[in-house]
Amino acid sequence: MARDITALTKLIEHFQSFPGVGNKSAQRMAFAVMNMDKNRALDFANSIMEVKKTVQKCKFCCNLTDREICDICDDSSRDKTVICVVEDPRDVTAIENTNNYKGLYHVLHGALSPLNGIGPDDLTIGRLLERLDGVKEVIMATNLTGEGDTTATYISRLLKPLGVKTTRLAYGMPVGANLEYADIVTLSKAMEGRSEI
Repeated sequence: MARDITALTKLIEHFQSFPGVGNKSAQRMAFAVMNMDKNRALDFANSIMEVKKTVQKCKFCCNLTDREICDICDDSSRDKTVICVVEDPRDVTAIENTNNYKGLYHVLHGALSPLNGIGPDDLTIGRLLERLDGVKEVIMATNLTGEGDTTATYISRLLKPLGVKTTRLAYGMPVGANLEYADIVTLSKAMEGRSEI
């Protein structure tokens, strides 16, 4: 009976734990790492550790950055009266790629999901409420899923008594879709056609 190669098996299992990576893809990635020369493998490992060491949440919008304040929050040309609320840092990238939005962002790092034990305190909703001074509109750009809709509705109810206009992306986005997979034209049209919640 052949002895299992524990280190390689463990590496495959690590790759397989990534979202959307099945066993065959994990094996391909693990063998690609095996075929790297030692310097390249060390550089790969160091880049993982560097990301874990230096990347943090922006103190204002909670987007990922390697500084205390991200480039978007630090940009004086951005419209500080509008905040676009998204679930994930990848959603910021998707909206920025449209070149159609010039306001600020707020990243929740998830969506409300009582069945999965994710409540308001597990997201950055409290930090959003702390940064509303001078804000006229909050755009809810959560994913068009049950959890995303629940999150948008919950936040809009918190904002209504504060007099902040709350809008939702137009439903040009397919229901159940994630923003990161939307094409630029669809996302631009959804941003333009947003409606008040």
